[in-house]
Amino acid sequence: MKYWQPKYETMGTDELRQLQFKRLKKTVARVYNNVPFYKKKFDQLGIMPDDIVSVDDAMRLPSTQKNDLRENYPFELFAVPKKDVVRIHASTGTSGKPTVVGYTAGDIDTWSNLMARNLMMVGIRKDDVFQNAVNYGLFTGGLGVHYGAEKLGAMTVPSGTGNTVRQLEMMQDFGVTALHCTPSYALYLAETAEEIDILDKLSLKIGCFGAEPWSSNTRKELEKALNIKAYDSYGLSEMFGPGVAFECEEQDGLHIWSDHYLVEVLDSEGENVAEGEKGELVLTSLTKEALPLIRYHTGDITRLLESECACGRTTQRISRVLGRADDMLIVRGINVFPSQIEDVIAGIPEVTDQFQVVLDRLQHRLDEITVRVELEENAFTGELKDLAEAQKHVENELKKVLNIRTNVELVEKGTIPRTAGKAKKIIDRRSAL
Repeated sequence: MKYWQPKYETMGTDELRQLQFKRLKKTVARVYNNVPFYKKKFDQLGIMPDDIVSVDDAMRLPSTQKNDLRENYPFELFAVPKKDVVRIHASTGTSGKPTVVGYTAGDIDTWSNLMARNLMMVGIRKDDVFQNAVNYGLFTGGLGVHYGAEKLGAMTVPSGTGNTVRQLEMMQDFGVTALHCTPSYALYLAETAEEIDILDKLSLKIGCFGAEPWSSNTRKELEKALNIKAYDSYGLSEMFGPGVAFECEEQDGLHIWSDHYLVEVLDSEGENVAEGEKGELVLTSLTKEALPLIRYHTGDITRLLESECACGRTTQRISRVLGRADDMLIVRGINVFPSQIEDVIAGIPEVTDQFQVVLDRLQHRLDEITVRVELEENAFTGELKDLAEAQKHVENELKKVLNIRTNVELVEKGTIPRTAGKAKKIIDRRSAL
């Protein structure tokens, strides 16, 4: 069996739209009747729940932003009484109040089934040993993925984060076949396994990676280093957490579960983009009980892909996340996206795709951008002969794309910190000056 819930994963278009409409109507009524924030928004637009007569009417509904969750902190957006909430998760709140999300017992069951669906889709089965090397605190990645692996029936190792050598010992001793962590930590695990000479003692077959952007180059590096097939995972706490979308074994875009989410990809004017064009992913939750969100602007940039997939699933597909709508850096009046830097670096064989962007403001008030990049171990066996030539080449390639002079600092492989959490790609020191 390759499907966890074949009825929903392979549903025909008309049947799926009927299901989406039924669930959308229920969600709209739930938020209108139970969430003052949404009742006010609906009333301002002159919309009543009965006005929604098709899935297409979702475009008429009000949108929701991350700041709305902060302004209604902690529980004002909940659509059920607090006594019905069995768990909460929350963001770190580094840019203000944290965003708090809640779950009913029904939500936990739905989420677990979604994650089991994803894990089965990438080839994980009941006889696998699954190591979950992410934070088990308020971060959704730990418990969210854990419950899905247990629902699937796999032996689940809640290793959490840190103590890398011990993590690798567990992999070896327990015969771990599947791993979940951030891609940057997976690279660090691979490097450490090579250092302590146990790579050939591991039984890994499958890796599920998310929580931060990663490139096709990183995929190749991970698959080669750990002898696995590496899959991309997408999620956000406002929509349960991990498991909103996942790659299948075709590794050709991520299946986003259309029976649980209405999907829009919008341009900067709020209009739908054409298939294949990039825009911001906007989601409406169709099955959440405690915290259903209407037209939530995720801030993630992606593309809608053709629904047809060789795996047989008929749900909508999106490209891997291309960046964040809010991760744009303004340097000397020029818009710079970290994803642009990553694309350039991925095309230069003499360097790895590990990088950091350091922003400083000079005494004469001009911004300066420095990109720290790791050299490959055998960097100077090809066209580039020495450090100076390599540095100049990377600077020139970046300038072609960014249209701004960029300093490049080439460092030894392994210099840029790897962490068990999200990699810190941007160090902006301008505000400290």
